[in-house]
Amino acid sequence: MKIANVMLWLTLSVFATLANGQSEYGPRVFPEDQKWTAIVAAYAPEIEAIDAAFEQLDHASISEVVTIKGVKYQLGTYKDEPVIIFTTGISVSNAAMTMQMALDYFPINKVVMMGVAGAINPEFSPGDIAIAERWYFHDESVYVNPNPDKPGQYILPAYYEQTQKAFTQRSKVDPHAPAYKNFDFMFPREVSIVKEGLTTPTAMPYFSVSKNLFELAKQASINVAPITMPSGKPIQIKLGGNGVTGSVFADSAKYRIWLQEVYNAQVTEMESAAVGQVCYINDVDWIIIRSVSDLAGAQKGQNEENVFEAIASGTGTKLLIALLDEIVKSKAH
Repeated sequence: MKIANVMLWLTLSVFATLANGQSEYGPRVFPEDQKWTAIVAAYAPEIEAIDAAFEQLDHASISEVVTIKGVKYQLGTYKDEPVIIFTTGISVSNAAMTMQMALDYFPINKVVMMGVAGAINPEFSPGDIAIAERWYFHDESVYVNPNPDKPGQYILPAYYEQTQKAFTQRSKVDPHAPAYKNFDFMFPREVSIVKEGLTTPTAMPYFSVSKNLFELAKQASINVAPITMPSGKPIQIKLGGNGVTGSVFADSAKYRIWLQEVYNAQVTEMESAAVGQVCYINDVDWIIIRSVSDLAGAQKGQNEENVFEAIASGTGTKLLIALLDEIVKSKAH
């Protein structure tokens, strides 16, 4: 009888799910009029800056905290618009996993990520802000052996020769295609994605932020009050260009130059392209705000990311709040 009762309960649950317009398996399907903006950061200094800003604003509040599989989600409102705040964890795998979990569990239709990054553009100083239009994975690679018969050359796997031909063809039609070349024994490659509407896995050189949010970010950069460092030095905000993501903390002057030459990168960090990939596959609008915490190896001596991470998180949060203002205004029109 116990087994029969369990089977009956499962059958009724399936029918109830199907009756509500959801498939038997997979994530929940939320009503179109129930959509939230996700405010996302990677780790403690970034989320602490966001939380501190919310605590100081009368029109921002957290009403509930939900923990699922160890991830803390703060549910609240910003000017009466529903928001959810959470950290992804550091690096590509955590960012992809946590972002997909959030989209499965909550009715999110916009993602605004804020965090720190290393400067690749030599014009940047700590505290400056980059809002890139495109995000690339910089360390998807093939590691190969040197060619003992040809000094300075390498033995590439057969498939990679076809990959290089595809890179060449794309560069003729896509002005944003990377200028691929190797870094010593490391030869770049691209992540291939699956997405509804694609019949085969498709190589993606980059993921582009949502145009509507990028336009709102432009407006936010105009309307935001001047942002300064604690010293009073004004920070610069650069919109456009490329950002790069990898599962390495880039702190090499030589590698920094390679990132400039191959990707024409503004900044480098460890989560944004993964967040972009997940949002792209799920058809969710997204944008990234990155504030410079270090020079990614161009400094003299030891990297000072730990010195500037909290300060940079603070400057980035000020622009984040300005962007939230623009999002709210756009929904009112």
